[in-house]
Amino acid sequence: MRNAAILFMLITAFFSINLLADQVVLKNGDRLTGTIVKSDGKDLVMKTEFAGDVTMQWAAVQEVTSTAPLHIALKDGHTVVGPVSTSDGKIEVATKTGGTLEAPKDNIVMIRSEAEQTAYEKSLNPGFRENWAGGINVGFALTRGNSQTKNLAVAFNANRKTLHDKLGLYAGTVYATNDAPGAVPSTTANSEQGGIRYDRDITPRLFDFVNADFQADSLQTLDLRSVFGGGLGFHAVKREATTLDFLAGVNYTHEKYTSVSNNFAAATLGEEFLHKLHASTAITQSLYFFPNLNSAGDYRGTFNFGTVTKISKWMGWQNSFGDIYVSNPPQGKKKNDIVFTTGLNVSLTH
Repeated sequence: MRNAAILFMLITAFFSINLLADQVVLKNGDRLTGTIVKSDGKDLVMKTEFAGDVTMQWAAVQEVTSTAPLHIALKDGHTVVGPVSTSDGKIEVATKTGGTLEAPKDNIVMIRSEAEQTAYEKSLNPGFRENWAGGINVGFALTRGNSQTKNLAVAFNANRKTLHDKLGLYAGTVYATNDAPGAVPSTTANSEQGGIRYDRDITPRLFDFVNADFQADSLQTLDLRSVFGGGLGFHAVKREATTLDFLAGVNYTHEKYTSVSNNFAAATLGEEFLHKLHASTAITQSLYFFPNLNSAGDYRGTFNFGTVTKISKWMGWQNSFGDIYVSNPPQGKKKNDIVFTTGLNVSLTH
């Protein structure tokens, strides 16, 4: 009798656990049990106990059942909230105030759990201190003996991204010396650059931007280059793992060299690419072309390529290559400045 009671309790517990779990049945007959997280109308994400987050195509889903309320957005713009079930090929939402609402599965454009909905609503109006991501890159080299050199490279970047806009900051410096007695020049690199840019989406694909960039390079006798610009951009690719943007606009440039100063209007043409190879490594690449609108044939171009590989939550390894080309530098100075740095990346994500 006692064994029968224990067996009954185990069976009851088993079915109770399954009754409390969400379920998804696919068109091929597969059944998944867990907690429905979200859907964007293309994919459905379910958190399972043993397989973690499982992503499946929404088109492959036959039935959906949830015990907890879900937020459902429909093609007509309405959003309903309640536990979900499937009957005769239609999704039924048991709302608290409007009774049970039926909708064809193809009319659903979004599903969010309570936690996902809370995070979404918070992302609409985040505080200025929230949503920041970035890091500091540090590289240092020192030689003594037959050669006596030191090299320091430091870079900083931070980005604050919301659903509709993005603010980016960056700064960097490279300093190197040859400390051997009588070495000429004793300073072999001394450059600084930094800037800020703000993007805001006009449509899901189109955005506008304003930016300010500053650069100095003592070996090129560039005391300060200031660039203030703005324009429009287009999100050609906008996915979680890959983005590709094209930009076009105008800018005002002021260059002060030791021997000469330049002031002119220029066009801004560029592209920016980011791709996450996997969870730990990301690559970035950008190419810009700035033709002088006041003097045909004069222009400036920049190319940047970088990688960051995570070693731990807060630490990574970075590689960065940059090339700045100026068509009309001061007499006796080279047109190209190429910089390659490698070193540790410390994440400052908040």
